[in-house]
Amino acid sequence: MTSVTRHNQISSTCILSSVVTRVKMRYALPMDTATTPSRRDRARAATMAEIKQTALGLMHEQGNTDIRFSDIARAMGLTPPALYRYYADRDELLTDMITDAYRDLGAALVVPVHTQEPTDPQSHLLLVAGAYRAWALDDPQRFALIFGPPVPGYAAPEEGPTVEAAQGAMANLAAVVHRAAAQGVLGEPIVNAVEAETLASLEAEEKSEAVGGGLSPATHQAMLHAWAALHGFVCLEAYGHLDWFTPAAREGLFHTQVQLAGLAMGFDRPLS
Repeated sequence: MTSVTRHNQISSTCILSSVVTRVKMRYALPMDTATTPSRRDRARAATMAEIKQTALGLMHEQGNTDIRFSDIARAMGLTPPALYRYYADRDELLTDMITDAYRDLGAALVVPVHTQEPTDPQSHLLLVAGAYRAWALDDPQRFALIFGPPVPGYAAPEEGPTVEAAQGAMANLAAVVHRAAAQGVLGEPIVNAVEAETLASLEAEEKSEAVGGGLSPATHQAMLHAWAALHGFVCLEAYGHLDWFTPAAREGLFHTQVQLAGLAMGFDRPLS
């Protein structure tokens, strides 16, 4: 993989597999334990937020995520050197923006589960998938920033904040399967055959300290298939490829897509 594509080609397997121990801690909302910031810190934070918002606006105008410091500075009425007081370079700014997007997405996925407390896997899956879809449709530019085409020349730091934030966001999807397994209501996935190369990769992940959980390779594979199916639907809709459907028709189609994903993973099927 080239450095250009690293930021938004984080392995789905790694994202889903490395969060198992976290999801066992349920879905606790983060608590604000920070001390009250100083006036100077608040002013700095406000300027950094303005820089990021300006960058998002430029991305929307340009129709891509390839932005330049000089363009941001011009839009804010600043000189380019002034931005370096807040970010070392464009890559640091993009890393901050991608991290923010993943964290906001993760928070959006947690809220409906806490408020509605689903009791069955299909309802749980629908809540999380629906929140994922709603966030993408409400904020398509940030969705494109983390899941769209790679930003030319950008390389996210390895094992840095973007990876951690992505794992936190995707943990809520993995939690659906692990909760069903813990409740003893997870049946066999529809597809049980796992290709040799895929099996080797999944078994390697199973041995890692962060994974555990005891899910079978077939169930891990089904979890990846479900995420790919739901993410694919959301991408098609977010980028306008389903606009020929009415909103009500898209809603119904999404619900059946979620139901299909759940059935494929073993929800509502005879237990083994």
